[in-house]
Amino acid sequence: MNLIVGATGMLGGEICRLLAEQGKAVRGLVRETSNPEKVTRLRGLGAEVVCGDLKDRASLEAACRGATALVSTASSTLSRQEGDSIESVDRQGQLNLVEAAEQAGVKHFVLISFPKVDISFPLQSAKRTVEDRLRRGRMAFTILQPTFFTEVWLSPALGFDPAHATAQIYGGGHNKISWISFQDVAKFAVAALDQPRTENAVIKLGGPDALSPLEVVRLAEQALGKTVVVQHVPEEALRAQHDAATDSLQQSFAALMLYYASGETIDMTETLRALPVRHLKSVSEYLRATV
Repeated sequence: MNLIVGATGMLGGEICRLLAEQGKAVRGLVRETSNPEKVTRLRGLGAEVVCGDLKDRASLEAACRGATALVSTASSTLSRQEGDSIESVDRQGQLNLVEAAEQAGVKHFVLISFPKVDISFPLQSAKRTVEDRLRRGRMAFTILQPTFFTEVWLSPALGFDPAHATAQIYGGGHNKISWISFQDVAKFAVAALDQPRTENAVIKLGGPDALSPLEVVRLAEQALGKTVVVQHVPEEALRAQHDAATDSLQQSFAALMLYYASGETIDMTETLRALPVRHLKSVSEYLRATV
């Protein structure tokens, strides 16, 4: 049985779909407050649905019972409800989950994280704490560290809106990023469950090509057939926002935007040998589908 924590989220839902497509047993952890349509969709896949919350240790123990593998995509960053915070969900909640999984005899724990960023912020501290706990634990683990999700960072929610010919860019926009689709991250997570070479490994994930934000803008202009108006958010402003933030989530987003400004390229040669994911979705494919 494969337990997916964060099963109604964008990434968790895709992982459930892929596992069900392969005929594998799926159990999705959802909350009482989860979107009913998404819960119905999970059931439609044939997934077993269990209610629980990372802040409720007893519910996690029940959810883990009988599971052999676990993938955790849950975070307070995109889906935040009352009582949710980086401390309660991304740190303590994930630690609760690791403890519950160990006690239940789960054999393999896959954690979705992100690469090391050269600046201190609460979300990174939480992720590294959980990663360290996994390293000290009894379970085999795989820590997947994707860079920037194409569908999140190149979306109107974060200021990139090619459909309206506007784009907000953090920093100068010249540094290259290995943008990766959440769909490909899901493929890697599912593949990691069956590959012994991924056990007790930390694996950085990137997409098929590294493009600077300004190069992405040019691709969007080609797809649209018109000019995209670009607005830059200077690194100095992001640094000031990071330093002045009193909210852990605000500080974390400012730090991630600084990470975006500095760029991150990932060589996927060895990873694609270890994890047989054949086709990675390009930024061009995403833009063509979007605009």
